[in-house]
Amino acid sequence: MKERLSRDQVVTVALQQMAEQGYNAVSMRSIARALDTGPASLYAHIANKDDLDQLVIDRIASLVPIPTPDPRRWQEQTRQIMRDTLEAYRAHPGSALAALATIPRGEGGLRVAEGMMAVLVAGGITPQAASWFCDLGALYVSAIAAEEAVWMERAKVAAASGQDLREEEVVDQVRELFGSLPASTYPMLSAYAAEMTGGEGAERFEFGLDVLMAGLEAVSARMDGSGVALG
Repeated sequence: MKERLSRDQVVTVALQQMAEQGYNAVSMRSIARALDTGPASLYAHIANKDDLDQLVIDRIASLVPIPTPDPRRWQEQTRQIMRDTLEAYRAHPGSALAALATIPRGEGGLRVAEGMMAVLVAGGITPQAASWFCDLGALYVSAIAAEEAVWMERAKVAAASGQDLREEEVVDQVRELFGSLPASTYPMLSAYAAEMTGGEGAERFEFGLDVLMAGLEAVSARMDGSGVALG
C-alpha cells in the first residue's frame, strides 16, 4: 500500500533535491516525480513554491537551538544563534536561497526571531535596533550559506564535465590578478592583494559577526525609543 503523502515528505524531498541538484532545480513537478505522484496531489499539502520555501525555512529554523537570555552574555548568545543557523543551512545545501526571497512566517522561523529578540533586548539593545538586526543578521547568514552552496553547485557541474574546480584555486587566481594590477591605477588592490584574498571562510564569518556586534551596540546606543538615530 502506498504511503500517504504528507507535508513533511514533500519538504524532505525538496531539501534532498536542493542538496543534490541546487535550489533552482527544485519544482513541484520534480518533487512529484520523486514521490511517484502527480503535481496536483502536492497542492493538497503545499499551496505553491512560495509556500514550499516557507516550509523549507521552517524546517531549517527548527534545527537552531535558542538560549535562555543572559544579559551578561548577549553578544555571545547572538553570535551562537547565527553560527548554529549557518550550520543548519550547511547541513542542507541550497536551502539558504529560499530564505533570501521571503520573510519566515512558520513556527520555526517565529521561534528563532522571538529568541533573537529576547536575547538582544535583554542585552540592552533598543527594540527597534533589535528588530532591524533580526533581519540584517538573517540576511548575513543566509548570504554566506547561499554563496557556499553556489560554489558547491559549480564544483559539481565542473566535475561532471571532467574538470576540477576548487575555490582555493580561484582565490589564488584573484590574488595573482590583484597583485599584477598597475599600482598607478589600483594602488590599494595591488598593494593589499594578500589581505583582500586572505583568510579562511570561518575567519571571515567571525569577522563579520565582530563587525555586526560592534555596529549594533554603537547604533543602538545612539537611538531613542522610536528608533531614530540621535546623531
